[in-house]
Amino acid sequence: MIGFISDNVWLIWALISLLCLVLELTSGDFFIISLGAGCVGGAIASAFSDSIVIQVIVFAIVSLVSVFYVRPMALKFFHRDVNKRLSNADAIVGRTGVVTEAIAADGFGRVQIDGDSWKAQASGNNGIDVGAKVRVLRIDSIILTVEKE
Repeated sequence: MIGFISDNVWLIWALISLLCLVLELTSGDFFIISLGAGCVGGAIASAFSDSIVIQVIVFAIVSLVSVFYVRPMALKFFHRDVNKRLSNADAIVGRTGVVTEAIAADGFGRVQIDGDSWKAQASGNNGIDVGAKVRVLRIDSIILTVEKE
């Protein structure tokens, strides 16, 4: 068994590289894949040298180059709209909904957006009837401020 491993060190590097690829799928920050690239470098170095020291040096160099030069470019390319992506309740602002319970002037009613019912108030002192289409202007806690479209 030891003889097989010492004859096929490239296989160990390749397996570790595949493990890094699988782990990268769970994180998405391109750090672990940089280590996987270093493992590929170590596997290639094992084809040319039997010295484990040279293989580890190649692994370290390729990993560092990948972390400091390739990773920032990959982050820019794949995560370019991260700051523009709204989530949760902030994504409701600007959406269109339908009034399901009349909104009285200076009062509250209900608006349905994508199957969810929200407590809503009208902007200004206008009442809005049932069935009217409204656009969400802002959200304060769990209360939407809407205007008639």
